[in-house]
Amino acid sequence: MASPASLPAASSPSKKPRDKIADWFRQALLKKPKKMPVSQESHASDDSQPSSQESLPPSSFSSPLSFSSDASPTHLSTHVDTSSSGRWGKDYDVCVCHSEEDLVAAQELVSYLEDSTSSLRCFLQLRDATPGGAIVSELCQGLSSSHCRVLLITPGFLQDPWCKYQMLQALTEAPGSEGCTIPLLSGLTRASYPPELRFMYYVDGRGRDGGFYQVKEAVLRYLETLH
Repeated sequence: MASPASLPAASSPSKKPRDKIADWFRQALLKKPKKMPVSQESHASDDSQPSSQESLPPSSFSSPLSFSSDASPTHLSTHVDTSSSGRWGKDYDVCVCHSEEDLVAAQELVSYLEDSTSSLRCFLQLRDATPGGAIVSELCQGLSSSHCRVLLITPGFLQDPWCKYQMLQALTEAPGSEGCTIPLLSGLTRASYPPELRFMYYVDGRGRDGGFYQVKEAVLRYLETLH
């Protein structure tokens, strides 16, 4: 039978496993990775969002595109309203009406107006009419698409029924617009001036340049009133 002095020696081995377990827990706790701070996790999640959004099709960004699409029609409509006013609201600055026998003189007038520093836009029916278009329709279109009308009144103009139609049509387009219709009297006396135009001043074509300069200045004055 063992003596009482040997009992403590027998109980000491039973304490060592518990000490080993405690040491293992302490080491395990020391080796446990630290938890990432909340701020770092939020930054990581924020950084991951752009990459996921960039992979989405553009249609998924409905809010920004809805604002831009809503704004673009307003911008376009403003642009159209601006361009429709003033000189650029019509295709031509002046439409030259003449008789067939005065075509050369009409071409010289058009060249003078177009080659000037103002670069006036001229409609000359035999040059600018749409091929295949009806003659009357093309004349009316040219008159309505022009700010001013120059009537090259010559002996041939007075004898041509078509020229009289051009004159009446020009007066019908803008009956109340002063300075819109500009008669250029060439090769005629004042007594031969058409009665339909007696309420209008005319440009005398007996000058050195055939009245071309006065016609240009009259067109420019009218265009200035459009701004």
